[in-house]
Amino acid sequence: MHNTPLSAEPVIFRPTGSKIFPYATREARRWIVLRLNDFPEHPLYTLFVDAQHVDDFDDAPDNWLLPDPGAPSVLSAREREEALRTVSGLEAYGAETGTPCRGEFCSCSQRR
Repeated sequence: MHNTPLSAEPVIFRPTGSKIFPYATREARRWIVLRLNDFPEHPLYTLFVDAQHVDDFDDAPDNWLLPDPGAPSVLSAREREEALRTVSGLEAYGAETGTPCRGEFCSCSQRR
């Protein structure tokens, strides 16, 4: 990950309860949200910081703590809504560039 503007300190993500955006955390007043993509057609994750696309990757950095995506969310309802609102409309891979995936072998459109 070359573009990730996160600290070298551990980054503790929280489950959101969303199948498409399973993890979020707040750092320095910014929402950091991970989108789970249709792997292997696309990179496993896309990282958004305050709704801005930052990077795509398959392996999270060692200092990131990603809980089981099915674990109950520890975010409050307000935090969860706020985090997911930042990535609303970005469910399909490529939506962040205005070219959402509609590939023959990709299930992006089916995931909404």
